[in-house]
Amino acid sequence: MSLRLINRSPDLKKLRDEGYDIEIRCGHLLIKSVPYVNSGKQIKTGTLVSKLNLANDVTARPEDHVAFFEGEYPCDKDGARIARIENQSERKNLGTDLVIDHTFSAKPMNGAYEDYYAKMTTYVAILSGPAQAINPAATPKTFPLITAKEDESVFNYIDTASSRAEINVVSAKLELDKIAILGLGGTGAYVLDFTAKTHVKEIHLFDGDTFFQHNAFRSPGAASGADLEQKLPKTEYFRRLYSNMRRGIVSHPAYINASNIEELRQMNFVFLCFDAGKEKELVVESLEKWGIPFVDVGIGVYLAGESLGGIVKTTTSTPKQRDHVRTKNRISFSAGDGNNEYDRNIQIADLNALNAAFAVIKWKKLFGFYHDFENEHHCTYTIDGNKLVNEDQT
Repeated sequence: MSLRLINRSPDLKKLRDEGYDIEIRCGHLLIKSVPYVNSGKQIKTGTLVSKLNLANDVTARPEDHVAFFEGEYPCDKDGARIARIENQSERKNLGTDLVIDHTFSAKPMNGAYEDYYAKMTTYVAILSGPAQAINPAATPKTFPLITAKEDESVFNYIDTASSRAEINVVSAKLELDKIAILGLGGTGAYVLDFTAKTHVKEIHLFDGDTFFQHNAFRSPGAASGADLEQKLPKTEYFRRLYSNMRRGIVSHPAYINASNIEELRQMNFVFLCFDAGKEKELVVESLEKWGIPFVDVGIGVYLAGESLGGIVKTTTSTPKQRDHVRTKNRISFSAGDGNNEYDRNIQIADLNALNAAFAVIKWKKLFGFYHDFENEHHCTYTIDGNKLVNEDQT
């Protein structure tokens, strides 16, 4: 209830997004960890409280200008009581685990507060101003961890990044049921890193390999020696890592093949992040038959003298555009045939991340998160010359 109320009430959402430690309890709005000065000129923290006026589970205009406070009586920087807000000092129980020590009155010039943001920030400024005069680092904007229940968010804590940027409506376009990442080598791991921060409900990971020491140097994050000693399947290692942040990471510790291809039938989108071969042809044919859009990634890096060159490519296939995959040989299905310029074993973390970024950006374009004016279905980035080429537009 509290998180939904905050998200639906612009004044409460603004308080939270600016870093105030707010809570809804017993029909009251609380701002915790508000710094103030006591009579001994010491900086303390207390809790500011206001009655909450609601209409259909959304905040209405505050019904009065009175506020409550849990803590010692606040003073100016010299230890003198702030008399202009003084009303009554008496310890009262306002409900379960909600006890206050003082009642304050700070009536605005127009007689009423427009909303709870205006009311609470006015009081916070009065209380914390003297503390900041003593120590400029004293702040009520503590940006506390905001946890979320399973029925409230796919994340273990609230996505305040989208909220602060005011792009919740745009972010909601990525609330897909299921996507899959086939292959968790360097690029696939970064695809997971980027997609894990979206509101997709389930991210299915397919890879039959073990997370070894060399993988740590081309994957996001920093694996510990203890992590490597466990020799976990890649899918399980990354499931554990990203489950710190969110729910819905599903581990499939196996390569995709004819025995498990049916598991992709229910996906909304698939990222192909594994090498060429008959399995890739099977995946492409199956996704095409089922009408599922996908992106195939690839990096071709070569050693030239004492430096590296190469190409990063991203190929998209959707029900609107499929033919280019075969007619232009955009995706190779023959491993080791010498014709696949992207089939190299040199893996560099920054290029893996770049390849993943291109793939995820295209995925977001397809679902309306980003503008897509060219609708390209094949993109190459050449390291030498920093050249980006879009082809196969619809």
